[in-house]
Amino acid sequence: MTQLIECVPNFSEGNNMEIIKQITDKIESVEGVKLIDVDAGKATNRTVVTFVGTPDEVCEAAFKTVKKASELIDMSKHKGAHPRFGATDVLPLVPVSGISMEETVVYAHKLAERIGSELHIPIYCYEFAAREDKRKNLASCRSGEYEGLAKKLADPEWKPDFGPAEYNESVAKSGATAVSARNFLVAYNVNLNTTSTRRANAIAFDIREKGRIKREGGTLTGKKVLDKNGKPVYEPGLLKCVKGIGWFIEEYGIAQLSFNLTDITVTSVHEVFDAACQRAQARGLRVTGSELVGVIPLKAMLDAGKYFLKKQQRSTGISDDEIIKIAVKSLGLDELKPFDPKKKIIEYMIAEHKPKLINMNLKTFAEETASESPAPGGGSISAYMGTLGAALGTMVANLSSHKRGWDERWEEFSNWADKGKYYHDELLKLVDEDTNAFNAIMDAFGLPKTTEAEKKSRQKAVDDATRYAIEVPFKVMNLCYKSMEVMKAMAEFGNPNSVSDAGVGALAARAGVRGAYLNVKINAKDFSDQAFVDDILKKAKELDKAAQKTEEEILGIVDGKIN
Repeated sequence: MTQLIECVPNFSEGNNMEIIKQITDKIESVEGVKLIDVDAGKATNRTVVTFVGTPDEVCEAAFKTVKKASELIDMSKHKGAHPRFGATDVLPLVPVSGISMEETVVYAHKLAERIGSELHIPIYCYEFAAREDKRKNLASCRSGEYEGLAKKLADPEWKPDFGPAEYNESVAKSGATAVSARNFLVAYNVNLNTTSTRRANAIAFDIREKGRIKREGGTLTGKKVLDKNGKPVYEPGLLKCVKGIGWFIEEYGIAQLSFNLTDITVTSVHEVFDAACQRAQARGLRVTGSELVGVIPLKAMLDAGKYFLKKQQRSTGISDDEIIKIAVKSLGLDELKPFDPKKKIIEYMIAEHKPKLINMNLKTFAEETASESPAPGGGSISAYMGTLGAALGTMVANLSSHKRGWDERWEEFSNWADKGKYYHDELLKLVDEDTNAFNAIMDAFGLPKTTEAEKKSRQKAVDDATRYAIEVPFKVMNLCYKSMEVMKAMAEFGNPNSVSDAGVGALAARAGVRGAYLNVKINAKDFSDQAFVDDILKKAKELDKAAQKTEEEILGIVDGKIN
């Protein structure tokens, strides 16, 4: 899986869009990075920018934006409603997919060190990137704001993690920057059938982690309960990692619950929505829908869709598009305006829209295969046959999950459908990957070979491409064979009206195994690493035999039931 991280820098400029454009141009100049959102606030005089990409490229884009911001924004002249202490005020890195928080922290520290040493900006690391506990909280790092920065830098307790510890002319202009690694934050609003901000606030206080101020007698009008330091004591709310308030939105004429979900691995969007529904009903109100501000990872939307499908006792082994549709409708994300997954889900926003085999219609794919081009060839077709086989097994599982009279078995068949969908999705990717592997070999053979160095480099490229062209069809074999367990289970105890579909699925999967085996053998024929060839051919032969045996067993079950 490709590693993706998000960067959400906040710049201390929200009125001069020419300045913001010069900063965001630096992001768009880096290949492998996509600018997702630019949200400027006039009252706060602050702009929140969101971009996503591969880690090294995101860090390069982040460095360039900080440099440009320090050149264009003079903090000595800045005024705004939002707390701030630097031209680039905060610079969080957020793991999106394929990368752990620990790995993201390493990137955050490298970026912080580079900004500090090359741009001479004081850097404080916070949240997961914090180097000491008292710096985990952004508010602590930014205490005193820009106006108190000179005093802060003079305090040994608040020496920056990187960069200068003195308030000089350069720092007076740039201010300081807080760099972090944090979990994905989702800004999420829930719509209510009321105009009352007070009612909305009451629900938000029920739910948010901080809760509400504790009062004597447990009443709203009782005296505040204070701790030994004279500060109010709070009664915690229902959900962790959730901040929230109620407000009235003139544009829509309704009250909303406005939440920040600071860690969606702890509390999900759908958990907040359900809690809002419950607390609203308890107060005589109703949730009418919700609104996602900014973007969200694909997994969060799929988790939401699956959650609501399970509440309906429906199978979750359906396409991602259908799961997302269920999430959108269940959360009411399209109540106020249309919800476009391609503009709201990070992975969809940054997906490359290059022509792919799997995006072709059936007719075009068949014609492309029949053309004089050698690819797609037998390897891609084998992967596609396996895809169709797994799809048929998944279909039988979904039909079984939804069969009248089998309601108590919905989850059993949903689990089988999930399994079949996994094989279907993985094999579908390999339709293109096999063709890509073949093309890589052709590209390698096309490299120059005039000098000894060129010959050596060309041979290595040919060897690497050939090895991969052997590994891809072997992976196809493995997935096709494993997918047959779904067809066998569905033939044995799935919907009896669809037993023939399970049989056809087994035939397609077996054809995928056999076809991919032929590709493994022909691609391994002239490969120089004999030990690798011997090992993979031995494993491939065993897979082929096992698939043949499983196919015979499945067809025996199918024929027995039909006859």
